[in-house]
Amino acid sequence: MSERAPGPLTIRALATSDADWLRGASEGVGGLVVVSRGALHRLPQLPGFVAEQGGERVGFASYRPDGEACELVAIASLHERRGIGRALIAAVSAAAARAGARRLWLVTTNDNVGALRFYQLTGFRLVAVHLDAVDRSRALKPSIPALGHDNIPIRDELELSKPL
Repeated sequence: MSERAPGPLTIRALATSDADWLRGASEGVGGLVVVSRGALHRLPQLPGFVAEQGGERVGFASYRPDGEACELVAIASLHERRGIGRALIAAVSAAAARAGARRLWLVTTNDNVGALRFYQLTGFRLVAVHLDAVDRSRALKPSIPALGHDNIPIRDELELSKPL
């Protein structure tokens, strides 16, 4: 028997009052500082969205608009298979399109096969594999572990993109 979702899902803009919650919620994506494609991103300084359900915060997404492209920097859902991630991607996509972006892109690591599956199911396509990029990212963020999901060595960045 599947667990029922506790009420409707709502999406709102990330607010400064979410700072303490974001600190804990971001642990699953590597914390408040994320590295992608050689750039360091501080999540509290980026625009984003919070998903709420049953009066509780259940996920977030942070993004970085940049002209015709918008990077989905971080996304986390505290409960899988409730539509939280899809709703957050839809919110980021809509905001990016309103800002003039023509594509949404993201980076994940080679060990994150669950995320790779999810992103492809939400319309993203693999557009590049950046070999050994994580080794270079560790110069900016030494806390990136050597081993990831299922003890897979974390080495490469996988870049995915979808048109808006």
